[in-house]
Amino acid sequence: MRDIQSVFDRSQDLKRKQRELKRAYRDSLDQSLQYQQVVEKLDELKEKKKSIEATIKKDFPQLDKLKNDIASDAEMLSDLALNSLIKGQPIDITDEYKNKYEPVLSVRFRKIG
Repeated sequence: MRDIQSVFDRSQDLKRKQRELKRAYRDSLDQSLQYQQVVEKLDELKEKKKSIEATIKKDFPQLDKLKNDIASDAEMLSDLALNSLIKGQPIDITDEYKNKYEPVLSVRFRKIG
């Protein structure tokens, strides 16, 4: 098994290389006249699309409420599952098609200070 610090260092080095390559790639795109023209056309079409969507979305006000309700339920489900795991209780969730679900936990690292 590898040392966690060496894997972290390797990951940081790969991310740095990726950032450098992405920067060079974006610079190349910025210098392409053809690319700039396509981006301008795309922006115009996106604005047109947004205005059409906004006009039609006025007829469906319940969409935003449902979106908020779903996000709220997902957060509550996550909290309940974590509390159950901490208490050592099993988690058994089944949907209407008899598919079983299990919780998936994720660990992330963030910079301190």
